[in-house]
Amino acid sequence: SKYNLVPLGMSLKMCLLNKGVVEKNFDKEFNKFKFNYKSNKFLLNSEQKKSLNFIRNIGKNYNVTVIEGVTGSGKTLVYFKRIRDFTDAGYQALILLPEIALTNQFSRRYKEFFGAEPAIWHSKTSKKNKSIIWKGITEGKIKILIGARSSLFLPFNNLGTIIVDEEHDASYKQDEGISYNARDMAITRASLEKIPINLVTSIPSIETYNNIVDKKYYVTKLKKRYKEASLPNIEIINLHSEVLEKNSWIANKTINKVKKYLDKGEQVLFFLNRRGYAPYVLCKKCGYKFQCPNCEVNLNFHKNLNKLLCHYCGYKSTLERNCKDKKKCEILFCGPGVERIFSELKKIYPNKKIEIFSSDTLKKNESINTLLKNVEKKKIDILVGTQLLSKGFHFPKLNCIVVVDSDFSSHGYDLRAAEKNVQLYHQLSGRAGREGKVSTIFFQTYTPDDEILINISRNDPHLFLEKELLLRKEKKLPPFYRLISLIISGKSENITMKFALSLKEKLPKIDRVNILGPVFAPITKLKKKYRCRILIRYPKNLFIQKYLSQSLNKIKSISGIKLEVDVDPINFS
Repeated sequence: SKYNLVPLGMSLKMCLLNKGVVEKNFDKEFNKFKFNYKSNKFLLNSEQKKSLNFIRNIGKNYNVTVIEGVTGSGKTLVYFKRIRDFTDAGYQALILLPEIALTNQFSRRYKEFFGAEPAIWHSKTSKKNKSIIWKGITEGKIKILIGARSSLFLPFNNLGTIIVDEEHDASYKQDEGISYNARDMAITRASLEKIPINLVTSIPSIETYNNIVDKKYYVTKLKKRYKEASLPNIEIINLHSEVLEKNSWIANKTINKVKKYLDKGEQVLFFLNRRGYAPYVLCKKCGYKFQCPNCEVNLNFHKNLNKLLCHYCGYKSTLERNCKDKKKCEILFCGPGVERIFSELKKIYPNKKIEIFSSDTLKKNESINTLLKNVEKKKIDILVGTQLLSKGFHFPKLNCIVVVDSDFSSHGYDLRAAEKNVQLYHQLSGRAGREGKVSTIFFQTYTPDDEILINISRNDPHLFLEKELLLRKEKKLPPFYRLISLIISGKSENITMKFALSLKEKLPKIDRVNILGPVFAPITKLKKKYRCRILIRYPKNLFIQKYLSQSLNKIKSISGIKLEVDVDPINFS
């Protein structure tokens, strides 16, 4: 509560469940969570054994150890074995995952290892299951919990260890309601409970990397992929020297390269981080841009819904519009989304089975399961997907990835853009060649000399992390300084900015603390509200929250103006 500047009552509320749970008896339901190990089935290679012994030797008291390993090196198995040490000794364990979509494939691996159903906790878990799990955790009947951010607040009876898988993932940051970073709060909980915590990643976040450099965290590395599989080769396809057909986004050179993989019966993934069919739509005749009436953003066209959608507030509308000459507008779709690439691929490869993998197409958990099974059984030849695909999925037959549009411009306002890109593409390349075959990732780009792309193609993330740390130090940015964002929103542009200016005047003036802004946010209007941002930058050794909360408590609220505080912001839009 103190660190994230959120009311104590709201923090406590996250630990509570309905009162009916306390009286109920769920003993029958707990049976499916009981372990039935088939331990001899899982043998560690020498590198995994070394890692496991390293973690064991650090002991059972509070420490932070990073398990860093290239994608596909078997990090999960190492921490499963470590968790088993704890559960055998009567302790409980918590495994945090960044994304709900990951739990299905992960539960299968869990079942194989522990021989039991996993207890899973996230926002989509049914009320009944939440009650069973809450009770099982409190009574110590459930030994292992797999959960998203909120599972961190469960009342464990005897917690022995916490695992944060994919620790670098930005999804650990909660922005709505109570803002907190689940990875950082997990470390805090481990230190309060005096228990060890493992951060698991293929590329550590800058903050974690800096703590490893400063010797605050231990680290153990897995450098080889399972079964000695090698990481994909990287090839850059320069779109300046390729002729693209009208309304086409896939170069002929790419098509020919992909054909070789398809002819061998291998799977191909086309990656594009844009949902829908086209990211913006306008009229050829009158130049009208289809924009959201509630937010200052373009509407995305989704072909399968035949609707224009706002990805921020959910506003929907149709393409029907009368032009200046009283006839219908002549619609022009600009740029590709995954649906558009999907329809282009359908034309190029009419006999191949092609599927889209994005948060829109995977609304129901069942369809994720079916899709993943079909990928594994090789019933799908080509996948078209967004960043959801880069996270932790295991596709045994995937040996070719095409990044359709490697555009690394970060729109200038996100200090973590380079870091996020390097992590994303490193994760993505880890989806390919997991069974030991030669694999390639192709980057189609108009900027072949882009520094981020060159960093990715070197396949040495540490070089990037070292350089990025120097840059952050010089520019006084995290992890050397800390940031707190104040976001002021209201219905009137004028009143919002006035309030923000008067708020800045009332903030404490402290040495070495910079107060930047207020400025209108990059996305100035969201959900009918105008937004201003103030950024407070302060040295790491200062606990500024104490002074800040005193100042913020004195500020008189104005009706219709909302103030949000975001400590250690990840999102700057």
